[in-house]
Amino acid sequence: MNIPRLSLSVFVALGLLGAKVPAWAHGDAQHPEQVKILQEQLPSNAPGKKAVMLTVSYAPGQASPAHQHPGAVMAYVLEGAVVSKLNDEPQKTYKAGEFWYEAPGTVHSVSSNASKTAPAKLLVWSLVDEGRPVTEPLSR
Repeated sequence: MNIPRLSLSVFVALGLLGAKVPAWAHGDAQHPEQVKILQEQLPSNAPGKKAVMLTVSYAPGQASPAHQHPGAVMAYVLEGAVVSKLNDEPQKTYKAGEFWYEAPGTVHSVSSNASKTAPAKLLVWSLVDEGRPVTEPLSR
C-alpha cells in the first residue's frame, strides 16, 4: 500500500513535538520488544493529553505480550512485516509502508514480527491521558 505524501507528512508532523525518555519506555520482562521513545510532549491544544512518538523493534520471531492502549494509536511499519490482531478483527500482516489505527482501549492480542529471519520495526504515535502509559498489560 502506498501512502499519499500528504498523509505521511501529516502523520510525521503530528509527532514532531519535543523529546523526553521516561523509564518505562525501555524493554523489560513484560515488553521484550525494544521500545525507544523519540518524542513526548504535552500539546497546548489538548489539555490533559500527552503525545508520544516511539519506535518498536522486533527481533526475528519476536512478539509482544497481549496488551491495550488507553489512548489513540497510529502505527506505521518502517521495516519488515508485523502481524497484528485487534479486538475481534481477523489477524492481519502489515508490510513496510503500511499502517493502522487503534482506537483508545483497543485490545491488541497479537503483535509480532511476521518473519523468523528478519527484524521488523514500527513507528508509533499515540495521544494518551497525561499520567497514563502508552501501553497497559491486559488484566488476567
